[in-house]
Amino acid sequence: MARGISHHPGCTTLRPGFGHNLLRYFFLCHLVFFVTGHIRYSIPEEMRKGSPIGNVAQDLGLDLKRLRSGRARIVSAESVQYVELKADKGILAVKERIDREQLCGGTSPCSFSFEMILENPMEMHQITVEITDVNDHSPTFKRDSMHFEISESAANGARFPLATAEDLDVGVNGLKEYLLSENEHFAIKQYSNADRKIYAEMVLQKPLDRETNPNLSLKLIAVDGGTPQRSGTVNINVVVLDANDNAPVFNQTFYKATVIENTLKNTYVTTVNASDADFGSNNIVTYYFSDLSSALGDLFKIDEKSGVILTAGPIDFEKDKKFELQIHAKDQGGLTDSCKVIIDVGDVNDNAPVISVMSFTSPVSEDSPPETTIAIFNVKDMDSGDNGQVSCKIEGTVPFKIKSNLKNYYTLITDSVLDRESVSEYNITVVATDNGAPPLSAKRIFNLKVSDVNDNAPVFSERVYRGFITENNSPGVSVLALKTKDPDENQNARISYILEGKSIAGSSVSEYVSVNAESGVIQAVRSFDYEQIKELVFIVKAQDGGSPPLSSNVTVKILIQDQNDNPPQVLYPVQTGGSVVAEMVPRSADVGYLVTKVVAVDVDSGQNAWLSYKLQKATDRALFEVGSQNGEIRTIRQVTDKDAVKQRLTVIVEDNGQPSRSATVIVNVAVADSFPEVLSEFTDFPHDKEYNDNLTFYLVLALAVVSFLFITCLVVIISVKIYRWRQSRILYHSNLPVIPYYPPRYSDTLGTGTLPHVYNYEVCRTTDSRKSDNKFGGAGGQNVLIMDPSSTGTMQRIQSEKSILDEPDSPLEVRHKIKIDLKSNQSGALLKVLTLPW
Repeated sequence: MARGISHHPGCTTLRPGFGHNLLRYFFLCHLVFFVTGHIRYSIPEEMRKGSPIGNVAQDLGLDLKRLRSGRARIVSAESVQYVELKADKGILAVKERIDREQLCGGTSPCSFSFEMILENPMEMHQITVEITDVNDHSPTFKRDSMHFEISESAANGARFPLATAEDLDVGVNGLKEYLLSENEHFAIKQYSNADRKIYAEMVLQKPLDRETNPNLSLKLIAVDGGTPQRSGTVNINVVVLDANDNAPVFNQTFYKATVIENTLKNTYVTTVNASDADFGSNNIVTYYFSDLSSALGDLFKIDEKSGVILTAGPIDFEKDKKFELQIHAKDQGGLTDSCKVIIDVGDVNDNAPVISVMSFTSPVSEDSPPETTIAIFNVKDMDSGDNGQVSCKIEGTVPFKIKSNLKNYYTLITDSVLDRESVSEYNITVVATDNGAPPLSAKRIFNLKVSDVNDNAPVFSERVYRGFITENNSPGVSVLALKTKDPDENQNARISYILEGKSIAGSSVSEYVSVNAESGVIQAVRSFDYEQIKELVFIVKAQDGGSPPLSSNVTVKILIQDQNDNPPQVLYPVQTGGSVVAEMVPRSADVGYLVTKVVAVDVDSGQNAWLSYKLQKATDRALFEVGSQNGEIRTIRQVTDKDAVKQRLTVIVEDNGQPSRSATVIVNVAVADSFPEVLSEFTDFPHDKEYNDNLTFYLVLALAVVSFLFITCLVVIISVKIYRWRQSRILYHSNLPVIPYYPPRYSDTLGTGTLPHVYNYEVCRTTDSRKSDNKFGGAGGQNVLIMDPSSTGTMQRIQSEKSILDEPDSPLEVRHKIKIDLKSNQSGALLKVLTLPW
C-alpha cells in the first residue's frame, strides 16, 4: 500500500523513513491550535471487513497512549463509515465492503476522505483512502442488437457508428478496444473523445451488392484490459437497400449550450441541424442520441424531426457540471452523420450549508474560565463559488463565540464567566449562511446546561428576626421560623441552621432556645419569667451543604411578653405585726385634707402594672375617700367633734391585668388634736410603775444620744449647704419660680424582706417656704405614730422631747434628716416617732 504525508502550506511533503527528521518536521510545522497532518492510503476495492489499511499511529508519529488519552476518533461526512480506527493498536481497518463503482462511478481516481480528531490538545489529521479498481465488471452494451439499413450504392469509406459498451471498471480494467467479427465488407475503426471514452465505427471497405447478399450478420465484441480479460458482445444486422447516394451532413461539428440546474422539465437547451442533398424520401432526416446512457436519457431528450434538445428531468450541478451528447442524423436511405453537443450546467444556490457536530460537552461548570471549548463542528456547502462560501454566527446575545482555525471547522467557546444562578441553561443557536443570492442558511441548536458551583451563601429574608412569647410558656413551643434563600441547587442549596455559642445571663443560649437544623423553627427550651428576663438576643448561622460550605448569620430577638402573674405589693403604710400604725388627722382639717397615701407597686409591666385604689371598708365612709389613680386618702367633709378618734380604713389595690390581682391594706387613722387623746384611745393595757420608770430612763438616754448625733450632723449639713442657700437667695430675688428638689432615693433598704425597717425622709425648702401652698407644710405638723400597747405613760416625755425640735424658723434653708430607732433592751417594746415640723 502506498502512503504519503502532507502538511500545511509551506511544509515540505515527506515520506516515512526519515527518522527523527520527521519528528522535528512535525514540531516545526504544528505549532498551532489544531495540529493537522494528511495521510493518503491506497487499497483495492472489495477488501474483506477487518482488513488493515495502515498503521495511523506510526505514520503520524503518535504513540498509542496519545491516541487513548486524546480519545482519537474518526469523523466523516459520509453516510456510510467504510473504515474504523482501532485505537488500541493504532490501525485503520476496513469496516464495510467498498465497491469502487458504487462509491465513485466512472470517476478516477476514486477516493474518500475523513478526519481523525484528538483532544487535549485538539488535533486534527486528514486521511484520504484511494480505492483502486479490480476487474470485476465486463463491458456491456445497452441493447442486444444493432440494425443497419445500408444502400448498396454506399461508397467505400462510408462510416457507420456502432453502439458503445460501458465498463464500470476504470483504468486498465476499463474498456480497451472493439473487435468486429471477420467479414469482407466492413472493417472497424476506433477513436476516443476528450474524456477518453472509446467509440467505434464500422467502415465500408467493399461495396455491397443487394442482389448477392441482401443481409449481413456481424458481431461487435468489446474487450477490457484486465487480467483475466473480460468482454461483451452485440449482434449487428445489416440490411442492404437500394442506392442512396448522399448522407446527411450537420452544419456544425459540435454545439455548445448552457443550462441552469433545477430548470423545469421540457426546458429548451439547443437545436442541431443536418441537411441531405438527396430528394424525396432520402432527403428526410431523423435525429437521435447515439447510445445515450440511462442517466443521460433521464435528463435530456431530442425531437427526432426538428433536432430540438429539451430537458427531460432535473439537472443537479453538484452531480454533473458538464454533459457531452453524441447526436446522429439519419436519412431514409440509412446514411448518417454525427455531431457533439457540449452542455455546461450553471450552478444555482440550491444547497443550504450542513452543520455536522464533531463533539459537544454538556453540562459545563459555571466556574469554567472564558474560552472554554463547548463544541467542535464542521460546516459544508455542496454549491460552488460564492454559493459555497459559508459564514457562521450565533443568534441572540449569549456569552459564547465562534472561532475558526481550519477551513470549514469551527469551535464554539465561552466568551465570559457563566453564572448558573442567572441562567442555568442555554439554547445556543448557531447559524451558517452561504453567500448565494438569495443566501441559504442552516441552524443547529446546542442545548447547554450549566452545572452548579457553591458560590452563593444562604441569605436570610430579614436582617433581624423578632419573635414574641408569653411568659410561663410551655417548654418546646415554637416561637418563629427562619427563612433563607440559596440560589445554588441540590446539595449546595441544602441549608442547616445552627445556634451560635453566645451566653445569655451567664448561661448557654442552648439552655433557653433550640433551632431545628432543617426547618429553621426556633423553639423555647424552658419556661420564661418576664420578671427575670425580658429579652433574648442570640445569633443563628445558616450553612449550606457545599464543599467548602458557605454560611451567613442573623440576629434573632425574642421578646418575653408579660402575664399578670404578680399581685400588687403595698409599700406604704407598713403593715406591722404587733404595733398599731396610725395616721393623725386634726379635727380642724378642711375638706380635701391629705391624710396619707397608699403606695403600692406591681412587678409586672404594661397594663398588668396599672394600679387602681378603692376604699373597700371604712369606719365612716362619709369622712374619707381614696384616689383611684394615686392612692391618696383625703377627707371629703369637715371633721367634727362627733367623729370617732379611731378610724379604720380597708383599701384594696387592684392591677389592670386579665384576670386582675389585688392586695389589701388596713390604714388606721387617729382623729385628734393631741397625742394624749390618741394614746387614751389606742391604749387599753395597765402599766407597772417600775417598768415605766426603767423605760423612761432608757428613752431619755436614747433621746440624748440621738439629739447629740442629730445636732452634729445638722451643723455639718448646714455648712455644706450654705453655698446652695446663697444661690437659692439669688434665685428668690430674681423672681424666678422655685422648683423643689426631691431626691430620687427616699428610702434605704437596710433590712431584709419586702419593706425596710428604717425610712429616710429628706426635704429641702427655701426660707420663704412657709408661704407656699405645700400640703405637708403649715402651722401644724403631720404626725405618724407607731405605738406598742406596752409602752404607755410616755407621751408626756415625748411631748417634752418634741418641744426641743419646735424651734423658731431658721432664716437659712434647713434640711432635716431624722432617723429615730428606739429599742427597749428590757421589755422589747418599740416606739418610733417621726415628726416633721416646719
